Amino acid sequence: MSGFSEIEISDFKEAYSLFDKKGDGKIDSAQLGDVLRALGMNPTQAEVTKVVKEIDPNGVKRISFEEFLPILQASRQKRDQGSLEDFVEGLRVFDKDGNGTINSAELRHVLTSLGEKLSDDDVEQLLSGVDDSQGMINYEDFVKIIMAG
Repeated sequence: MSGFSEIEISDFKEAYSLFDKKGDGKIDSAQLGDVLRALGMNPTQAEVTKVVKEIDPNGVKRISFEEFLPILQASRQKRDQGSLEDFVEGLRVFDKDGNGTINSAELRHVLTSLGEKLSDDDVEQLLSGVDDSQGMINYEDFVKIIMAG
């Protein structure tokens, strides 16, 4: 149905019910952004407003959990896609030639010295088999591999 596991749906319903002030299994459309944020999504107010206008042009509707799930799923997919694009964009900075690849030694340096530093062993596992014969890594493919699993 929604691509969520039964456990996830149960967790979502529990969080959703915290916003159900009337106890009728529905939330005010104005609370949609709050519920999404409580579930770890980070929609902008403009995104929330757009969704609310699509499902509730007059701004008075109450949204059932069944109506909420597809909205949550779309928000999650958008978040996942945004994350992919964000990571690719972050690595593009190191693409000196603009050809979609970065030097594996340079990526190794970035991963071990910037932000949340990884150990040499962790980096070795991440980079194992992803570089070509010249030591270059297609960073978009690399990000997809990392995010897949």
